[in-house]
Amino acid sequence: MFENILGQPVISLLSSDINGGTLAPSMLFSGPLASGKGSAALELGRILSCEQSSAWNCSCPACTRHRQLVHRDILLLGPRNFSAEIAASAAAFLRDPSAQAARFLFIRSVRKLLARFSPVLWEDEPKIAKLNPYIQSLDEDLDELNITDNEAIKKTVDGILKNSFKLETEGIGDLIPVSQIRRAAWWSRLAPQGKRKLMVIENADHMRDEARNSLLKILEEPPKTVTIVLASAHPEALLPTILSRLRLYRFIARDKEVEATVIRKIFRESRGHAGPIGVYLDSFLPVSGETLYPLAALFAASVAMGSVIALKRSGAALNDSLVSLGKYTAPIAEAAGLGRPLEDTKSLVSAVLEGAENFELRSRFSQFLQFLLTLIGESLNAGDTDAIAYRDIWRTAVREAEIAVGTYNLNPALALDRLALELRRSMVLLVQV
Repeated sequence: MFENILGQPVISLLSSDINGGTLAPSMLFSGPLASGKGSAALELGRILSCEQSSAWNCSCPACTRHRQLVHRDILLLGPRNFSAEIAASAAAFLRDPSAQAARFLFIRSVRKLLARFSPVLWEDEPKIAKLNPYIQSLDEDLDELNITDNEAIKKTVDGILKNSFKLETEGIGDLIPVSQIRRAAWWSRLAPQGKRKLMVIENADHMRDEARNSLLKILEEPPKTVTIVLASAHPEALLPTILSRLRLYRFIARDKEVEATVIRKIFRESRGHAGPIGVYLDSFLPVSGETLYPLAALFAASVAMGSVIALKRSGAALNDSLVSLGKYTAPIAEAAGLGRPLEDTKSLVSAVLEGAENFELRSRFSQFLQFLLTLIGESLNAGDTDAIAYRDIWRTAVREAEIAVGTYNLNPALALDRLALELRRSMVLLVQV
């Protein structure tokens, strides 16, 4: 069991609970990104549904359907960065199209995305009509991967990547809708087709109060035939009443050697990549984190400069935190060849959009915002009163921008324009008050 989860001591505890019959009906897998939480949850579902021995290589019908992520007793919810894993898996497959393991890895990565569009979760949703062409094309193209002509395979994979990126961008929001939690509750009370159902909610902290309350109702009286797994890198963001009803399994950040082994074994990578798995996956996307970080620095430096100019024009005094923000971020942007900070908001937004390829992948926009918060944390003195206020300003504004794009589908250009103006206004006001 769990042979695909490397370098996680918690797997021993999880296996012991399964073998001893003490597994809780609802549990929380907490730990950093790309630590194997989602894979462990899916493997748990396979083990509990197995019709034979629960062995890793079991070929019973239930295990086969679970591995292919087509078993009707699986329900997957929650946002995540699907495109990075799909792109990395596609690269592994194209390196050796004849390798069945690489083909399976690629198909499974796409199925993780498609599972988020289960009719159970999207029934009567008007938006699904717009997304169905992508879903149908992906299903058809996955069936075409049995072809042997390398040129045709490359064309098919390119089509899968394009439609996957579109489907994630247009269909996956940052927050889990309350409607999906309610439909998941209804599904959980139906009898399983096999031995047991599995409900996995990834990034379970990405909910509003209404969705959290609906989830709490499921956890208060979990159906006897359903195993519920919440996964989160930020368990502290979950309601205490939810946490109290979950058995905790803590995943750790794996060391570099283990990360390299995972990349080599899972993605069949022979180039000896030694960095974190998340960075490896990210490198296959059109716009990588290495591109977004200096763009975020340019944005932060420009906002700081605009605030400084506004304060000087009003005759107000500057404070050290505002100056520190600009001095820290401007050199990062300049070192990346992005030039000096831009006072004009329109020019700033255009420069960021051009560098980020217009955030065609919405997950890139979320990562850009997270880099902004990282830069704020790195540039300001933690103990300074003004620094604390600035962090609060940026956290609030960034969260609003993330919701606007991820939940309400606002154009990233408009969101960035609003973000820059709101940050400048708030930082100037803080000094003037």
